[in-house]
Amino acid sequence: MENKAEDRSPPPRRPRVLCLHGIRCSGEILKRQLADAEWPESILGRLDLFFPDAPFPAQGPPSARIPYGPPYYEWFQANKDLTKYTNFDECLAYIEDLAIMHGPFDGIMGMSQGGILAGLLPGLQKKGLAMTKVPEIKFIIVIAGGQSRDPSIAKRAYSPPLHCPSLHFIGEHDEVAKADGLALIGFYVDPIVIMHQGGHEVPKLDEKAEKQVSEFIDKVQNMPKFQNSKL
Repeated sequence: MENKAEDRSPPPRRPRVLCLHGIRCSGEILKRQLADAEWPESILGRLDLFFPDAPFPAQGPPSARIPYGPPYYEWFQANKDLTKYTNFDECLAYIEDLAIMHGPFDGIMGMSQGGILAGLLPGLQKKGLAMTKVPEIKFIIVIAGGQSRDPSIAKRAYSPPLHCPSLHFIGEHDEVAKADGLALIGFYVDPIVIMHQGGHEVPKLDEKAEKQVSEFIDKVQNMPKFQNSKL
């Protein structure tokens, strides 16, 4: 008689994810944005999500799109056209400290300004310019984020093409980040792109998008470097 107990394998380890909120928001706000977008437990329950606050108090009011109360934070500051960042090195050091204290993390999820960081970090890490004291970033999830417009940072982060699994949510009506989001996917090899009919927001997942996200998590969990790593 076949021993069914021997056929049972333990469930795969949940990827641990560092979640970086948008500008003039907070970790709690990003958590609420995911909840308000009704991301299902079939997705969120498969990920071990950590929601920190950025290091700098917001230097202005949040966008009218943010219907949540304070406190508000930002990861770094930029000029009006977003082509010059300030406090960026301090931001990178702060994120690495978070990874040391609360990781190790398998992946990075970022929304808006946090999505810009998520798209930058794998390339900077591979060149030894950031996250040098923590394990390799195995995947990224970018929501309403995009390519950095700061040329001094972009030229260091996006070449050569990045062989890091990436999932990108881009709103058809996102007047803030659609163009930058489309530009970012060109720097990643085999990116998974989910276009939605919303704007600069965490989108709801329709049946097709939920399937794509689930398959992306499957892909991550089946990676040899994920299976060979332990938290």
